[in-house]
Amino acid sequence: MMNEQVINYIESIIKKRSPLVDEMEKYAAEHNVPIMELVGIETLLGILTIQRPARILEIGTAIGYSALRMAEALPGTEITTIERDEERYGAAQEFLSRSEHREQIHTLFGDALELQDQVAEYGPFDAIFIDAAKGQYQKFFDIYSTMLSENGVVYSDNVLFKGLVAEEEIEQKRIRNMVKKLQNYNVWLMNHEDYDTSILPVGDGIAISRRRGEGNE
Repeated sequence: MMNEQVINYIESIIKKRSPLVDEMEKYAAEHNVPIMELVGIETLLGILTIQRPARILEIGTAIGYSALRMAEALPGTEITTIERDEERYGAAQEFLSRSEHREQIHTLFGDALELQDQVAEYGPFDAIFIDAAKGQYQKFFDIYSTMLSENGVVYSDNVLFKGLVAEEEIEQKRIRNMVKKLQNYNVWLMNHEDYDTSILPVGDGIAISRRRGEGNE
């Protein structure tokens, strides 16, 4: 993980965001809504602009911040995004309705573990972005990786969880259990027989998983 001084430096030279994105960042800070850290989202957007996916699936809309950032960076891309929290879903709808990129984004309300049939109508996907309940990451991966296009990539956010995955002892039980689940997910992902995975120590940690196979050799 980068030290705070380096992070502050990078954030200081990132170009200014759109007024709507700036409003969303302030809303997230005021209402304790977890959105991607600035360096993390900028890294993800940089990778996506190289990949140029035609369709993206996002698991975990929150208030629509990352969906909008992806839509702005990739004007020709369709984004399907899922959120199960009613209040956050409503906030996302309100924010995204004010964006000129709203037609690119399909928002679905419900539990991602139960929406496979509905999501499949928008696939296959060239990129899948997992940023929801950390304890369910492996289930999300198993369910939705089946909807990847031939050269599709799965991105998993928060896999380093503020560096806590490297800690040996964590006092708070809830945090300890969450960290254990992420540790298990990371080990499972890095040893997956069908995917090659790299973990980038930026933001809160981003895992990038690409399917092995003839088309990806």
